[in-house]
Amino acid sequence: MMTRVALVDDNRVNLNTFARKIQASGDLDLIFMSTGGNECLELLKGLPPSRHPQLLFVDIEMPVLNGIELIRIAKVLYPNIFYIVLTVFDDDEKLFEAIRAGANGYLLKDDNAISLRNAITIALDDGGAPMSPPIARKALALLSNSKLNENFPGKKENALDILLSDREKEILQCTIKGLTPKQIADALFISIFTVRKHIAHIYEKLHVNNTTQVMSLAYKNGWVK
Repeated sequence: MMTRVALVDDNRVNLNTFARKIQASGDLDLIFMSTGGNECLELLKGLPPSRHPQLLFVDIEMPVLNGIELIRIAKVLYPNIFYIVLTVFDDDEKLFEAIRAGANGYLLKDDNAISLRNAITIALDDGGAPMSPPIARKALALLSNSKLNENFPGKKENALDILLSDREKEILQCTIKGLTPKQIADALFISIFTVRKHIAHIYEKLHVNNTTQVMSLAYKNGWVK
């Protein structure tokens, strides 16, 4: 059976290189390649579950929605997918943030096709967390550091700061608290039409379809105030 994989990376050269590595394996089905986080979420949303990639390789440094924020959102919407960071960066903060976001592994882009295939086997068959050797050494050093949280407290910026306007964040908080559009309109002194419009934009930006999914994202990522 073919293993389904996908990649999101804003560099066309990296996409082509990845495709060649996948084709060299012979038993991997490349479901899609995306050039951005938002585009990736839209592609996943449009696919039936049976065609979702089993493993999604994610670049970190992307505009608008970076790889770490993409993993934070997609991990809630598509928990059955394995997320592997594929990057040229091996610095400690990026590694720590990726692990906090829920990444299942962390590979360097210059890893060869054999290493890539082995990583897929480790993740899907063995339930492990594949890492390139330099990354694994850094991860062990981080985990053995008793001052881990002091050194890497995490960025204040999260998916909400990147994706939503201040007004949309206000309305999201009201929605999370269970207020109806009418109650939100009264509380914020705006029309119910404006509230519904903002809610539609929130759904679109967070790639969700209903309030239940919004609540799930909110509690998973600590957006509740």
